[in-house]
Amino acid sequence: MTTRYWVLGGEYRNCRFDEVVPGTEEISGPFHDLHRARTEWTRLTFRDRLGATTRYVITQEAMRG
Repeated sequence: MTTRYWVLGGEYRNCRFDEVVPGTEEISGPFHDLHRARTEWTRLTFRDRLGATTRYVITQEAMRG
């Protein structure tokens, strides 16, 4: 079984991070190793100078193969 990694996020309406502002959603990937996903996460997270309501996460997807 292989694993793919994705970076998901965007700008949220408030600091509870329960609702993404429509049109700001971003999905990057797939990445085949965690190091590349972390590099993309870092780029996206620090791109806008640490916006208080912007958040990205790394998620993984197990692939059978």
